[in-house]
Amino acid sequence: MTGKGETWTTIESDPGVFTELIQQIGVKGVQVEELYSLDPDSLRSVKPVYGLIFLFKWRHEKDERPVDSSEDASKVFFASQVINNACATQAILSILLNCPQLQLGQELSNFREFTADFPPELKGLAISNSDSIRTAHNSFARPEPLVPDEQRTAGDDDDVYHFIGYVPVNGKLYELDGLKQGPIMLADAVDQDSWLDEVAPHIQARIARYAANEIRFNLMAVIGDRQAALQQQLAQAQAKRQAVSDKLSGGSGAAAMETDAAGSSAQQEQPLVLPDDEASLQQLLAEAADEAERLQDALAAEQAKRANWHAENIRRKHNYIPFLFNFLKLLAEKKQLKRLIDEALEKQQLQQAERAAKQAKGAIASQQST
Repeated sequence: MTGKGETWTTIESDPGVFTELIQQIGVKGVQVEELYSLDPDSLRSVKPVYGLIFLFKWRHEKDERPVDSSEDASKVFFASQVINNACATQAILSILLNCPQLQLGQELSNFREFTADFPPELKGLAISNSDSIRTAHNSFARPEPLVPDEQRTAGDDDDVYHFIGYVPVNGKLYELDGLKQGPIMLADAVDQDSWLDEVAPHIQARIARYAANEIRFNLMAVIGDRQAALQQQLAQAQAKRQAVSDKLSGGSGAAAMETDAAGSSAQQEQPLVLPDDEASLQQLLAEAADEAERLQDALAAEQAKRANWHAENIRRKHNYIPFLFNFLKLLAEKKQLKRLIDEALEKQQLQQAERAAKQAKGAIASQQST
């Protein structure tokens, strides 16, 4: 079903795309990271995890699981998918708008407040008619030389992929699929730590249902900004190293310790307490130096990854079509285009003949063996 708003284009399932998309909408302190495993260590390594986005090849199947119609479920932001090609952005929004601890920015905060009492279908229509969300989404569209006047509906032979979200809300774990009638509760009595253990079996079961004929899946986590977290941790490690160095030099380390305490996260409850003997201080100094070096390397790697994401997004958005047209025109003017096309066709025919010969040889060998 397509909404009355403007067209939404297909965007690539990529953590760099989704991270920049979230930033363009105005959300701060969040990024998207791709996951390659559902084991507890892999999931905990990227904490805090606000929600998961799962991409799979959609197919018609009957789902016996009931939709949660309880009062708790009414507090979950759930939007029906009423527009084509927007399920990726809608899955992201389903996580962001169910996490009150996030800095959503003025635009998305106003959107959540405006749609708070809407039914799912109206929430979906509100997404489709949001200029800011649609503009951010469509900014990642690949330039196309020929754009059809009307979008073609996918047929039975087409591969159709779909995004759904998993997010904990008010102590319950929900699966949010815009093609369903409402949120599906997967587990009760979960917290920000235990929900990851609860969600893994559900995703694994979904993958297992497709394992016989489908291996194309994608799992991404909406997590805290790793760059900001590493910068904070590095500041703490450097402050600790300065405090130890200050005490080894005959000072009290008080000033450096105060800096460390001020820069610490909310999880650090106790101030830094330094020993008095030199051997212990030397050991602490070495440990702090190693920790600072490790964090500097991790921060540099994260910054390099962000720079690579940005460069890839620029390439995604850049329109290479005029260059290609001009290049082909130049080849034609120099009488080179037809020759290159003929050589490519000849090479293609040769490769097809070689593949056919190998298949025939394999069939003969199979018959002889039997």
